[in-house]
Amino acid sequence: MEIIGYIKKYGLLLLFLCFYGNLFAQDSTVKEAEVAFSKGEFDKAIELYENILKTNGESAEIYYNLGNSYYRVDKIAPAILNYERALLLDPGDGDIRFNLQMAKLKSVDKIEPVGELFIVTWFQSVQNMGSADSWAKLGITSFLLFIFSLFMYFFSRWIRLKKIAFYLSIVLLVIVILANIFASNQQSKLNNRNDAIIFVPTVTIKSSPDSSGTDLFILHEGTKVTVKSKLGEWSEIELENGNVGWMLTKDIVAI
Repeated sequence: MEIIGYIKKYGLLLLFLCFYGNLFAQDSTVKEAEVAFSKGEFDKAIELYENILKTNGESAEIYYNLGNSYYRVDKIAPAILNYERALLLDPGDGDIRFNLQMAKLKSVDKIEPVGELFIVTWFQSVQNMGSADSWAKLGITSFLLFIFSLFMYFFSRWIRLKKIAFYLSIVLLVIVILANIFASNQQSKLNNRNDAIIFVPTVTIKSSPDSSGTDLFILHEGTKVTVKSKLGEWSEIELENGNVGWMLTKDIVAI
């Protein structure tokens, strides 16, 4: 029994020390990378940020800083890739979105998206104001307030308060529905990750998954594509303007 108590007591202490030791090591590495970036040692910063991602997993902040480091050494494709990954985790961050647009200006291909209805554009812009987690939290909070409003409506004796609770519950119900839709859509983007960035200087898009297929058009590194399907070593891709074709999977990196 004494041995078990000893293990419980010091085992928890050991776990505590390991957890905070890892946090301290990560924070130390991040600061080292930030110092390297500020000194213009961008290659060193890239190496440090890449190691942080490998060790600690995904982080919008680290992806963003890594994208900035790649941008400063004029490696546009990796810069765009990491900005896109950061934006996927934190779609409401204006700095990430701005730097991504700046990086895209340096890419060769200027793809004009297919026109869409205003309501669709508005819906997506509102959805991109938050991540899946933030929308989920808003949905839960709004739902609890919705329940409270219903309670006030059914049990309050004041007519004015009942009216306020009634209209407030309608507004909160709409927010709950929209927040859940937005959270689901953002989570789907995180899970599926069908978008990718071209990582070769030039690639010829084919009409079929074969090197002898008809040449359709040429794309350059840094261009974003959506992978529709895969067949062997080939991927069927679609551009924002609706153009579709096939290219080798090894020439793209998934966001």
